[in-house]
Formats: sequence, structure tokens, C-alpha cells
Amino acid sequence: MIAFIVRRLVQAALVMLAVAFIAFAMFNFVGDPVINMVGQDTPVDEIIELRKTLGVDDPMPIRFGRFVVNAVQGKFGLSYRTTEPVARMITDRLPATLELSFIAMIIALAVGIPMGVFSGLYPHHWLSRGMMTVSLIGISLPTFLIGILLILIFAVLLGWLPSFGRGDVVKLGFWSTGFLTISGWKAVILPAITLGLFQMTLIMRLVRSEMLEVLRADYIKFARARGLTNRAVHFGHALKNTLVPVITITGLQLGSIIAFAIITETVFSWPGVGLLFLQSVQAVDIPVMSAYLVMIGLLFVLINLAVDILYFVVDPRLRGQGAKAGAK
Repeated sequence: MIAFIVRRLVQAALVMLAVAFIAFAMFNFVGDPVINMVGQDTPVDEIIELRKTLGVDDPMPIRFGRFVVNAVQGKFGLSYRTTEPVARMITDRLPATLELSFIAMIIALAVGIPMGVFSGLYPHHWLSRGMMTVSLIGISLPTFLIGILLILIFAVLLGWLPSFGRGDVVKLGFWSTGFLTISGWKAVILPAITLGLFQMTLIMRLVRSEMLEVLRADYIKFARARGLTNRAVHFGHALKNTLVPVITITGLQLGSIIAFAIITETVFSWPGVGLLFLQSVQAVDIPVMSAYLVMIGLLFVLINLAVDILYFVVDPRLRGQGAKAGAK
């Protein structure tokens, strides 16, 4: 187990180094940040001094080494757009994105898994066919269109829910949460449904296909031959084995929800890191863009590491392979 974790940590470090290099190289060739920071009447000597202060004229290996050292310490410099520390800008907005992603993932799992199980057990039922139709709509419609339709129905026509913002939040140390206020819960419903709809349909279709495959397996036939009830066969044997590949998809989708919440946050003016990243792209704010990509890369690496460890714990075949490798 320890050797397995060490190998994954080494791989994670190499991946993060590659992500850092890509983020650094990509955004250091996108425009000139100094031009965006100064005015038209700024003297040339002040521009030269600013370039020296920012270090934008240093050789690339030096800039990349400085970037990696600072990133390990959580330092990403100052924003070119607001001159605020980038780390503080991200930490101030990160709770909003994480809470939105958490609720979206809960909705996707709580709705997608039961729908997938039902449609897998009763594939020819009219309700199953209706679920498959809904899943096609959820996959086909773009996220921004779903968000606009939800705003039109529930915010404009019915007036039940707010169309933008996060509502009232409560500060708990460095964390700001909307889960302790009614307006915060109302504000998160529409963006969470918008963000989680695609993941919900994906999980539903995955669980359905896995259930159909597992129900045809020999050990399910043997379980029925032993006289087990349908409840025991479906939920004690079939569903348990169906959820093994769902663990991987769920982990990857959680990272995707966090990374690709940009569109949803833009539609609902949700004050998260996705909206911050979009604003930084428009202003060519290189430190914020680089820090965002490194943060997303780190989240994906940590989630994949957790999924790999969970797989190692759940699946005894991997432990057996690890023992054989250690013996050799």
C-alpha cells in the first residue's frame, strides 16, 4: 500500500511539473502585460522599470524556475489587472466554486444513479424510455442555453429563485459559505442544476449500461439459481459491482465540474474562480491565468490520486498484483 502511494505521488509530482510548464509557457506568450498596465502617456523609463520589477524580460528558464518555486509556496505574484495578490484573489473566490460544484455533484449522483439503476433493471419500461430521452436532451443542449432557460422559467416568469449572485454569505474564518442562509440556498439551486445536468445524464447512462452488462454475468445467474430474492440480486450483487467503474467517472467528473464551471458562473454571475479566470483572460492577466491552471491541475491530480487509492482498497485484484510485484 505504501509503495503504491509513493509511486502515485511521484507520478503526481511529474504531472504537476508538466502542467506548470504548460501554463507558464502558454501564457507568457500571450500579449504583453506591461502594455495593459500602463497608460498611453507613461514615460519610457517608468515602463522599463516596471518590466524589470515584474521580471518579464528575464530569460525563460529563470522565469520558469522562479514560477515553480513561488507556486510551491502558494505565491503567484500580483494581478496585472488589480495589483492584488493572486493567491488571495483565488482563495476569496474558491469557496463559491467549491460549494457550487459540491451541490452539482450531489444532484448528479442522487438523481443519476437511481435513474440508471431503474432504466437498467427495466429497460423496456415507458419511464425508462422517458429517462433516456431526457438524458439525450441533457447531453445535447449547451450549458449556457440550459442556464438561460432556467433563468427564464424560474426567475423571470415564476419569480421563485434569483437569477444571479450568490445571496447572503457567512464568514467562517477564511471560508465564506452560503449554506447558512436562505438566500444562499436559493441562489445555488439554478446554477447547481445547470452545472450538474450533463454529469447527471452521463452517470445515468453509465450506470444503466453497467447494470445491463452485469445482469447478464454468470454469477448473477448463479445467485438467482440459489434462490436469492430479486432485491438481494439487484442491490447486493449487481449494483455493488456496477458502482466500481462509477467511482472513476465520479472522480473525473468532479474535477470537470470544478474546472469547467466557467460558463455556468458567467451565466449566473456567480463569484467563483471560473468567472475570475474569464475576466483575467479578457484582461490578459497572466499571473491569475497561470495560477488558475495550476490549481485545476492540482485538483485533478489529487482527485485521481484519491480514486486510485480507493480503487486499491476496494478491488482485491489490485492488491494481489501489488503483492506479486513486491515479491518479484
